[in-house]
Amino acid sequence: MLEAGRVISVLVVDDSVVVRRLITDALSDDPEIRVVGTAPNGKVALTKIEQLRPDLVTLDIEMPIMDGLETLRAIRALYARLPVIMFSTLTAAGATATLDALSAGASDYVTKPANVGSVAESIRSVREQIIPRIHALCGGRRSTLAPARPPIGTGPNIGPKTRVFGAGTAVAPPLARPGGNALPTATRPPATAPPTSAPVRTAPRSDRVEVVTIGCSTGGPDALTTVVRALPANLPVPVVVVQHMPPVFTKMFADRLDRTAALTVVEATGDMAVRPGTVYIAPGDFHLEVHRRGTEVITKLNTGPPENFCRPAVDVLFRSVAKTYGGATLAIILTGMGQDGKRGAEQLRTAGAEIVVQDEATSVVWGMPGAVATAGLAHTVLPLGEIAHHLISRTAGGRGAKSMEVTR
Repeated sequence: MLEAGRVISVLVVDDSVVVRRLITDALSDDPEIRVVGTAPNGKVALTKIEQLRPDLVTLDIEMPIMDGLETLRAIRALYARLPVIMFSTLTAAGATATLDALSAGASDYVTKPANVGSVAESIRSVREQIIPRIHALCGGRRSTLAPARPPIGTGPNIGPKTRVFGAGTAVAPPLARPGGNALPTATRPPATAPPTSAPVRTAPRSDRVEVVTIGCSTGGPDALTTVVRALPANLPVPVVVVQHMPPVFTKMFADRLDRTAALTVVEATGDMAVRPGTVYIAPGDFHLEVHRRGTEVITKLNTGPPENFCRPAVDVLFRSVAKTYGGATLAIILTGMGQDGKRGAEQLRTAGAEIVVQDEATSVVWGMPGAVATAGLAHTVLPLGEIAHHLISRTAGGRGAKSMEVTR
């Protein structure tokens, strides 16, 4: 919740006068957001950040003099906690640049309107994407332009695939830091204890785990990469994932993660047999489900209505997993805004599955995991760095890592 009387200040950086005006107009209807300045390139932006002290920066990727990636790296070197939202295009080149930006420390991204017939429609498209992100990243706390610090933790890059990409700290795929998997301080909110007033819930009905299912959104590419890169190639169960991303982006993300993980990582297609040791990521704009067909479990895709304004939606996947695997499920909810996954988690709990959520201190946005935890649906709340260990222990038949228990 935004502090009473507080307005979120935004600096808009784009080389196009038209786009700067479009973003400014898109934000103008929200009384809790104010555009305090604009800049045509990164060099000017760095000066204005020092002068205006904004709570958040929107940043175009392709700019003259100093482009978005160079600017982002400079921002991260100077201001570790300043949220930055990138503007991207729904193209292969745009997806590549966006994943590079996330790897360099961008907090989130929005896509530029394409093939839109009017300025009003363009403004509406930008407004619907960016305003919820601004509130999610800045609404609960004032941004501070603190000096950058090194990442506060590292972890091993387990597995035979050692090719890495780029450089930088991140809140998305850390493809650039061999050996460094922890979230940087750039976007960490203050730590809070897990809720103590949650309803008492029973323990999982079975120690047996036949599938792991994961839901994530804002900050999820980095969190998911941290978890998946720590898993062994011989993981005895499959992993099915919904990460909120548009088409093209999910395929490129899956391919990148596959090159740096010991497990096989694929963008799911229809009628794929679900196998141990493989991670299946839902494709952008398609819901992902799993169903039994004879002795096999297969993937199914559909273009049903969005749920929680999302397609793919975590709730859709979780419901199908609850029906197909029941209590032999380990469900994990990582960082993300909104409440997608909460209703699906209810059905998984009813089926006897185990629910684990990422804690607030290591989440970019504690919306999705927080919704599940505060509803009393989570068995366990864990820091990001402990989730892979818990997953490995549980899929091997153990009780999991030492953790903070929500129930008492």
